[in-house]
Amino acid sequence: MSCGAPLEIRDVDGTMRKACTADGCSFVHWGNYSIGVGALVLRDEKVLLVRRAQEPGKGYWTNPGGYIEQLEMIHDSIKREVKEETAVDAEVRGIVALRDLPRNIHNVYIAFAMDYVSGEPEPDGVEVDMAGFYSLQELETMNVAGFTRWLIDVALRSGSDGLTEDPAPIVKMDGHGLFRV
Repeated sequence: MSCGAPLEIRDVDGTMRKACTADGCSFVHWGNYSIGVGALVLRDEKVLLVRRAQEPGKGYWTNPGGYIEQLEMIHDSIKREVKEETAVDAEVRGIVALRDLPRNIHNVYIAFAMDYVSGEPEPDGVEVDMAGFYSLQELETMNVAGFTRWLIDVALRSGSDGLTEDPAPIVKMDGHGLFRV
């Protein structure tokens, strides 16, 4: 995948992996991964939700979210996803939950508590067909995805903001997104 030579399966650090057969090429295929982000935006004791217009989860109400872009910081990814799906501006307060789902494509999902800034929910009409702020009472009659119900519980019952961005780490590390307790 780097030099064009065929790959073979061989032991790399105790795990069978695809690796390049060419002399001098050190390419190893470490696996398939995806990183998703999700927002928990609260306003007036209501949570921002979207109804999925596409699979996976078509017809379910979920928190807004999506996947990070290759050259994008995760906290910028979630602000972009919220804006794209709902037209709402929100700022990251902290990371409140993490889901690890190892499968054929290993998925890691990072949930952010976010502060509402501005805008009224408006669905993008592509990924989501409805968007709005809903109370816990309203959620009882909605088709809310189980994982989203869990995230809402985490956000509402958390005693802290979770991991928060470290704006002034003791060592300057340009290009790093650093979060700490």
